[in-house]
Amino acid sequence: MAFKIGTLARRTGTTVPTIRYYEEIGLLPRADRRAGGQRTFGDDTTARLRFIRRCRDFGFSIPQVRTLLALMRDATRSCDETRDLAAGHLAAVRAKREDLQRLEQVIAGLVARCETACCGGPAPDCVVLDDLARREARQA
Repeated sequence: MAFKIGTLARRTGTTVPTIRYYEEIGLLPRADRRAGGQRTFGDDTTARLRFIRRCRDFGFSIPQVRTLLALMRDATRSCDETRDLAAGHLAAVRAKREDLQRLEQVIAGLVARCETACCGGPAPDCVVLDDLARREARQA
């Protein structure tokens, strides 16, 4: 059964521009065209797009998704490649989480200092603004 791009978008929770982009970069195969030039898609594209969307929801990059798609189609390749790619992504997620935890601690400290030092006073005298300005000056 063939259907239009809007139907594919609704079925997969993906936007039409995203579908066009994925087709343009080769994550999705070029769609068949009707006489009027409208793209038509089938159930195989729906399944592929759902897989791509799920990968993206998990934070896999476009190159990683491309590799995962290739692994799905190639029985000569090992599951170890998939595991290694997922393990590398997991390590990156854990590193980001650690960075976010450090950022959380710094911001919590700023908020606490504001509550004890200047809360309710004039904004230009706020320790949060002062600290942010000093950090920017140190990094420049």
